[in-house]
Amino acid sequence: AERIAGAVSGHAGVTQVLEIGPGMGVLTDFLMKGNLEVHLIEIDRESIAYLHQKYPELQDRILEGDFLKFDVGAAFPAPIAIAGNFPYNISSQILFKVIDNKEKVNQVVGMFQKEVAERICAGPGNKEYGILSVLSQAYFKTTYLFDVDEEAFNPPPKVKSGVIKFEYLGNPYGIESHRKFLVLVKAAFGQRRKQLRNPLKPYFKKEILQDDIFTKRAEQLSVADFVGLLNKMN
Repeated sequence: AERIAGAVSGHAGVTQVLEIGPGMGVLTDFLMKGNLEVHLIEIDRESIAYLHQKYPELQDRILEGDFLKFDVGAAFPAPIAIAGNFPYNISSQILFKVIDNKEKVNQVVGMFQKEVAERICAGPGNKEYGILSVLSQAYFKTTYLFDVDEEAFNPPPKVKSGVIKFEYLGNPYGIESHRKFLVLVKAAFGQRRKQLRNPLKPYFKKEILQDDIFTKRAEQLSVADFVGLLNKMN
């Protein structure tokens, strides 16, 4: 928890942090020691009551609700950092939400199931490389920080964990339509063992489908390759 909080505090330009699912405040304690304005969002009523009791100085910054339904832009006019030991069953959905709100989130430091963390940071040509890798790396610098052993938890889970950091880069690839980009990447990885010509047939003119790139599989394409394809879509 101290290392996660340190990774957030050490990022230039971050003044506000939203912790997702603080529970009993294990990570919160360390975030509070940093030079940050800490906000918490928690869905569990008992945890909310406990957090109000534990952190009287955070009364108006403890939000009860579901982050997946939360309007980040309305609550935070300036970009924020997001931190948390993310619930593993919704960690991918949290990331999709962050990517949708990328202009409002300049950094994420979070704990994920190790396999998910590795997938997010994987590069092309790797079997771990997939939809989340491409979408995350199109807008963020992703760094795998460290492993967290099962024994660090009580009770120990059946899976290993990994902590990763995202730093917002803006729109370095000049993606004009994130919605179209999302459709393209999901379609390409929908049949990841097949040559791209099959899953992407509906999105391109016949003559463009003759390009050599369509003989490759999705996992062989870099983010730049996907953006190149996006610019040729119907």
